[in-house]
Amino acid sequence: MYELIKKDGLAKRGRLTTVHGVVETPVFMNVGTAAAIKGAVSTTDLQEIGTQVELSNTYHLHVRPGDEVVKKMGGLHKFMVWDRPILTDSGGFQVFSLARFRKIKEEGVYFNSHIDGRKIFMGPEESMQIQSNLASTIAMAFDECPSSVADREYMEQSVDRTTRWLKRCKAKMERLNALPDTINRHQLLFGINQGGVYEDIRIRHAEEIAELGLDGYAVGGLAVGESHEEMYRILDAVVPYLPCDKPTYLMGVGTPANILEAVDRGVDFFDCVYPSRNGRHGHVYTNEGKLNLFNARYELDERPIEEGCGCPACRSYSRAYIRHLLKAKEMLGMRLCVLHNLYFYNTMMAEIRRAIEAGRYREYKEDKIRRMAGKVS
Repeated sequence: MYELIKKDGLAKRGRLTTVHGVVETPVFMNVGTAAAIKGAVSTTDLQEIGTQVELSNTYHLHVRPGDEVVKKMGGLHKFMVWDRPILTDSGGFQVFSLARFRKIKEEGVYFNSHIDGRKIFMGPEESMQIQSNLASTIAMAFDECPSSVADREYMEQSVDRTTRWLKRCKAKMERLNALPDTINRHQLLFGINQGGVYEDIRIRHAEEIAELGLDGYAVGGLAVGESHEEMYRILDAVVPYLPCDKPTYLMGVGTPANILEAVDRGVDFFDCVYPSRNGRHGHVYTNEGKLNLFNARYELDERPIEEGCGCPACRSYSRAYIRHLLKAKEMLGMRLCVLHNLYFYNTMMAEIRRAIEAGRYREYKEDKIRRMAGKVS
């Protein structure tokens, strides 16, 4: 159940109650694609840094270790030792971005695994079955992810197919949730809005899927090469047509500035690999800008990554030491940077929630973006 606690302009402060716990929104979901955060970050680490939701991927877990293996191990929560909510992406984006020799049919997609080349078929029913086996808290509907530069005719056909697939996803999940051997019989379903950069197609699709009474709604197919201005334009157009009394999820976004702008447009769920990927390369976020810890200027810097930060890295270690670890290719260096970045994102989301509650979100957003625009390197 989703409760809209307060609005400040279009910004939403909400609360989603699930079988695996409560999610306070706006929320940033920490991405653990293959049931682990890259950078040697454990689930106990995630608890320490304030993670509310962990995100794993249906496609990757289907090809390795196999969703049937995860089901036999008691589901994803038990498998990875995580007792808070998990969202599983449907695998649609990975099928269209990673898989080789894909062939789209009405029944689903035929493709070859990017790992070993074996032939795989995935459609709406298969994606729902896999996600039911994983027993995640929230399952994403299986959709087609067309190129953002696809022509209008193809985009319209693709979106219509995604709508038909969404209805099949809903019917399949309802059947799975009624089975006695289903691990999580309270699994939630989020639908995905598509349409590229065509505002009218996006709006029509939002109106159609809003009628299905789903547990949440995502905006997909953005942050894939279009400009930030185009992304904000699409959000301005489409978010008002998605149910305000349900979670609104912007998939794969993004930078702190992207998140701050999207919250201002009514989005309250986010995920992105940026904090962990950047951390593994020594790029860390601070309130005064992003630092590259490989830079020589930090060789003798005794300060933490950010003064006053409560993350495990900043509580104990200096920039100089973390730089040494990175230069020496020690895993601990990457791990500390990833922990810091995820803590930074999670803390920023808590600040956002407080700002909305206080009715001062716009002021907070503008100040945060201005400060983070610093050219620290």
